[in-house]
Amino acid sequence: MVKRKGGGRRGVLLRLGRWMEPGLHIKRWLLLLGGGTLFLSLGMAAWLRSLYPLPRYFYWLTLQFVPRPLRAVLFLLIGVGSVALAVWKLNRSLLEPLLEDRRETYPQLLYDYRRRGRGPAIVVIGGGHGQSALLRGLKAYTANLTAIVTVADDGGSSGRLREELGILPPGDFRNCIAALSDDESMMTRLFQYRFRSRAELNGHSFGNLFISAMAGVTGSFEAALEESSRVLAVRGRVLPSTLEAVTLVADVQPLDGRPRRIYGESRIPRSGGRILRVMLEPEHPRAYPGAVQAILGAEMIVIGPGSLYTSLLPNLLVPEIAQALRATKARRVYVCNVVTQPGETDGYRAEEHLQALEQHVGTGLFTHLLVNLPPAGTEPPEGSEWVEPEVLPRAGLTVIPAQLGDAGDPWQHDSRRLAEAVMALLRR
Repeated sequence: MVKRKGGGRRGVLLRLGRWMEPGLHIKRWLLLLGGGTLFLSLGMAAWLRSLYPLPRYFYWLTLQFVPRPLRAVLFLLIGVGSVALAVWKLNRSLLEPLLEDRRETYPQLLYDYRRRGRGPAIVVIGGGHGQSALLRGLKAYTANLTAIVTVADDGGSSGRLREELGILPPGDFRNCIAALSDDESMMTRLFQYRFRSRAELNGHSFGNLFISAMAGVTGSFEAALEESSRVLAVRGRVLPSTLEAVTLVADVQPLDGRPRRIYGESRIPRSGGRILRVMLEPEHPRAYPGAVQAILGAEMIVIGPGSLYTSLLPNLLVPEIAQALRATKARRVYVCNVVTQPGETDGYRAEEHLQALEQHVGTGLFTHLLVNLPPAGTEPPEGSEWVEPEVLPRAGLTVIPAQLGDAGDPWQHDSRRLAEAVMALLRR
């Protein structure tokens, strides 16, 4: 059953009062219902008067023996009470199945829905679990979210589907769709389910297969994302940075020996050397138009958190994406990682993260830098280090330090804390 706030007569009055709060788009229709009922009553009364003389029992049925002012008050009370009771019971009958196991009442859910619909337009650029964590937190504040996702992934289930079916890798898109879904329902859990068997399905997630199948049914990958988002009632949009099948390439400096070139996003962190630079092949892929439009229309753009070289830069290396970021007047926030990533950012401070981004896309791209303050007395996972928050001053860049780690896993960003920090920047 639905869990209700409050109890008794006071709880009922509080719940009824929720319907009167501004922003629900309900009061206008209640007024229309009341007005329509009034005119219907007047029409019935006029029709009855046209039938005079009426049978004797109408004298008693219409309370003619009661003084007219008192009779009017009684009819008004009976009418208002009947309409209110009918609307309330209809609401419970139709909507309680949808609200089962929720703590919110329907007016509260409707209010939250309207509030999120009026929320700020925010674009989140990246890939991997960091992007999903941020989206999961931001969807509580706004439904005007756009996730722009890298298409350079070539490992695991996504890589196999990319190679076998010739589609864009669906894995990061699946994670974003699940993060933006209306709730952690059975459908969302099914979307994230990963097969464990010795057959060919081993390692594939249901969501990856679903998006791949939807791409075949609809005829395009972007239509598959739209339909998959509709199935999970996603709050926002999930878009690719480009529709071209790009390959991420890196020049890597081994600990001993000459620099060599590594092809493939999944191979780069395992190369055993220091990454000098990354690039895309083809070098100048065209951006997905919807992604460029979202950036130009946003109030805030957030890059990260995520793997610096294999999740963030593949998006920024699409020329039109970088150009749109420079053209927009929105605040552009870079969320630095909490810990270093083995094989990719070993020994990096926040300063080295910024330097790598500036080396690839130039200076002045960000207006704000969000860095984590490591908790005292806590060690990061083996093979990683805390990303030290210190950076050199840069013109036009505001550094915001905050505790962003999860209470249970401080080396992971906490969705709620991260979203609160991002939303606070909009209020500055």
